[in-house]
Amino acid sequence: MTNDNRHIYLDYAATTPVDKRVLEKMLPYFTQGFGNPSSIHFYGQQAETALEEARQKVADCLGCQPGELIFTSCGSESDNLALRGIALARKMQNQSDHLLVSPVEHHAVTRTAQQLASQFGFELEYLPVDEFGRVSPEDVASRLRRTTALVSVIHANNEIGTVNPIREIGLVCREAGIPFHTDSVQAAGYLPVSVDDLNVDALSLGAHKFYGPKGVGALYLRRGTPLLPILTGGSQEANRRAGTHNIPYIVGLAEALFLSQTERETRIKHVEPMRDHIIANVLEEIPGSKLTGHPQKRLPNHVSFVFNGVDGNSLLMLLDVEGYACSSGSACKTGDPEPSDVLLALNLPRSLALGSLRITLGMGNTPDEIAAFLNDLPAMVERVRKLG
Repeated sequence: MTNDNRHIYLDYAATTPVDKRVLEKMLPYFTQGFGNPSSIHFYGQQAETALEEARQKVADCLGCQPGELIFTSCGSESDNLALRGIALARKMQNQSDHLLVSPVEHHAVTRTAQQLASQFGFELEYLPVDEFGRVSPEDVASRLRRTTALVSVIHANNEIGTVNPIREIGLVCREAGIPFHTDSVQAAGYLPVSVDDLNVDALSLGAHKFYGPKGVGALYLRRGTPLLPILTGGSQEANRRAGTHNIPYIVGLAEALFLSQTERETRIKHVEPMRDHIIANVLEEIPGSKLTGHPQKRLPNHVSFVFNGVDGNSLLMLLDVEGYACSSGSACKTGDPEPSDVLLALNLPRSLALGSLRITLGMGNTPDEIAAFLNDLPAMVERVRKLG
């Protein structure tokens, strides 16, 4: 292992660089079309035109109406608005007070659901998942109640890469008349996100996961789905989310989503062979390694393991010293000595769950980088085991 001042980025699930084409679309709205779209003068009209063109572009990608979109500050806000907004509106509307949520959600969903339970009187029920972190439509159907306010199941898991059967779960909820939300923040970069095909009533996006800027997201909300606004003030977003629109970032989100959907097959062909090579090599070359997440039904750029007898954070630090940027699961968990909630939901022993490693690929990676990584990783795992 020799660090020759190289830096190889293998953490695309945490964030992606902004695509140069996206940046080019954004730049004019920082210095030229800088108006407030709520203003009635020329500058405001210019900004409003950009806003509505971006809204139409996102709507075309999702197969929805422009009026069914709410622009937010990030994927976490979109999740928060969906859960809190729909649940509270349903409780006010018909006293619905039961939440069905998978235990492998991003914390933006689980912690919002937990707050609704602890502070607002909702009953929170976690759906069972299998050994790969998947939710079955049958389990959703058996747990729906007349008082269920909302069901939320993540589209593709950020920590283990597993893709859920969202279309089938959505159909179960549709037939029962229960609003269904999915967090598609990780999924949108590589999976189709047609809201009608997925049978969803609410869908969350975050631009920086698919080569857009940080600090902007969107929430699709099917027409007729009740929502209590959480951020109040002005009348932006049809009175559903107050605040001056971040025009350059919204323009960036729209362009990044458009590119991710139109170039999806090309991007998959780039990352999937490298993903499969990593999985096969690690399982063969590193004793005590275990793939987490579904072996086939997973994101095409996502690899995740647990290693027996390894402290995940120590491995991350050693990888960083050697020039490799990886993660131990959720980026929000890095440095936390507690094992991931997602890995514990898979019934992994705590000691094994602490030895996690997530490698996520992107358009900037090359086979040569992956070869170098795979050449160095076994020795680093062994070194951490000896230190432990």
